[in-house]
Amino acid sequence: MAESQHTYYQSPAGLLRISGTNDYISEVSFQDSLEKIPARKKQVPPLLIHCVEQLIQYFNGQRRVFELALHQEGTPFQQEVWSELIQIPFGKTISYLELARRTGDSKATRAVANANGKNNIAIIVPCHRVIGSNGDLIGYAGGLWRKKWLLELENKVAYGVQTLF
Repeated sequence: MAESQHTYYQSPAGLLRISGTNDYISEVSFQDSLEKIPARKKQVPPLLIHCVEQLIQYFNGQRRVFELALHQEGTPFQQEVWSELIQIPFGKTISYLELARRTGDSKATRAVANANGKNNIAIIVPCHRVIGSNGDLIGYAGGLWRKKWLLELENKVAYGVQTLF
C-alpha cells in the first residue's frame, strides 16, 4: 500500500488536513490546532493538490459534486453508510432515521450515526448533511458551528437562502 502523504488548506471554515496517496484521498479533517502541522518535507501528490483545488471551488460556490478517488478503512456497514452519504444532494439534508432507512433498517439510527461519525473525509463525504429528525443539528466531528456554516453555505449557493438555522 502506498505511503499516505498530507497537505493543509486554510478553508473559510477552518484549517483542513488532507491526506492520501497518488491514487486516492483518505482524509479531509478539520484541525483546530496549528501546532500539529509539520514542516513540509516532500512534494505533495497531484491528487492532493487536485483535492485542494476542488475544495476551493466548493467554498467559492463553484462545485457541488467532488470528482476524486476516495478510500477509507471501515466495516462493510460503515462503507454502506458512507456510500449513502455521497448520494445526498448538495444543499439538501436528511435525518439519521432516513439514513438508517436507506441502509435497510429503520431501527439502526444509532448505528448509522456512529458510522457517520467515523467518516474521515469531511465535506467530500458529506456527513454534515445528516440532521436530527426534528430538524436540529446533531453531532459533527468538526463542531456544530461548522456543520451549520457548511449547510448555510450550500443553501446560499443552491437556493440563495441566507440562513437555514
